[in-house]
Order: sequence, then structure tokens, then C-alpha cells
Amino acid sequence: MKMSTKGRYAVMAMIDIGEHAQGKPVSLAEIADRQDISQEYLEQLFGKLRRAKLVTSSRGPGGGYMLARDAAKINISEVILAADETLNATRCGGDAVPGCVKGERCNSHDLWTSLGRQMMNFLDAITLEDVVQNRNLALAASIRQAKDRHVKVLS
Repeated sequence: MKMSTKGRYAVMAMIDIGEHAQGKPVSLAEIADRQDISQEYLEQLFGKLRRAKLVTSSRGPGGGYMLARDAAKINISEVILAADETLNATRCGGDAVPGCVKGERCNSHDLWTSLGRQMMNFLDAITLEDVVQNRNLALAASIRQAKDRHVKVLS
């Protein structure tokens, strides 16, 4: 699986806000210190998170970042995508052939592509609140995916 530090750090920073906001903004300096991530790197990430409307910011003393909506309404997949990340388990880009074997689709391409989709489905079913509350993530994802399938069948 290919995921750079951008996606992982964005998730770590969002979890940090979820754990420490307590109704007040959390500064990037605090996040940087707790998560051992450079503040400059966080500034770049938070520009993307703000544009994706996942966080809001306030300036000045006591300023920082807060979640733009309830943690139960933010999927981990949204955070990763906001950081311009995609999960790719193949060595080529998505369904494209470059990077596979001699200009052809490799013999394991469909396997790894399917795994990548399953990972995104899993992360789409996990909320920031699930992680902050230290819930059983596999169980939470299974329940949400089952509810989604049930709703689609009834529609």
C-alpha cells in the first residue's frame, strides 16, 4: 500500500484535535509537539484540511484549529483525500497500466486494486469519533457498512 506521510500526519493531527479541543482551538504548535511533526509541515496540511472544510481556524492569542463539524460526521477517508492522498496497493496508478509489467497489466493487478478499494471502503466507514473514542474499528466499520447495505436494499 502506498500512502505518504501526508495522509498519516493529517489523520494524526485531526485525531489530536478531536482529543484535545474541548471547545477551544488547538494550536499547531501543540499538535506538532504532541505528535512530533514539524509545525511547517502541519501548516501545509492544515491549509488543505481547511479548504476541504474539515477544520476552521481562528487567529491571535488562543487561536488555532477546531473541527468544522462533529467528529462523528468526519470519515477518515475524507481526511486522507483532503491531504491529496490516495490509497494505492498496486505499483501502478489506479487502473492505469504504466508501472505494471512491460506495459501490460500485471497478473496481480486486480487483486491489489480490489484491496485498495476495500481499504478506502473501510476508512470511509470509520469516523474520527470512532478513533478518538478508541472504539473497535473493525466492528464499527462492519456495523456502518451493514447499515448502508440495508438502507440501499430498502431504497
